[in-house]
Amino acid sequence: MKKTLLSLLLLTCTGSALAAPQVITVSRFEVGKEKWAFNREEVMLTCRPGHALYAINPSTLVQYPLNDAAQQQVDSGKSSGTSISVIQIDDPANPGQKMSLAPFIERAGKLC
Repeated sequence: MKKTLLSLLLLTCTGSALAAPQVITVSRFEVGKEKWAFNREEVMLTCRPGHALYAINPSTLVQYPLNDAAQQQVDSGKSSGTSISVIQIDDPANPGQKMSLAPFIERAGKLC
């Protein structure tokens, strides 16, 4: 009985650990200054259920939607978040435009 209970407990813990969203931290140094799109030195990237991709400010834990799925979750109240434009910097090569989020969206998508 104890072995069965212990096995079920371990299985439950393992299943919940595998279901938890993965989070990685990326830095300006790692990505390169020319591709870095944020006014922070580092951000965390995560993929939530439904292929919702977010950037997270590690110092405040504020989430910023990176794709439409994440924005829909924020708009519907399923998740909290603020517009990515708050931390996204202007592209010095293209005045009036923001830096591309494509490298970060691609990297976060690999976590799904």
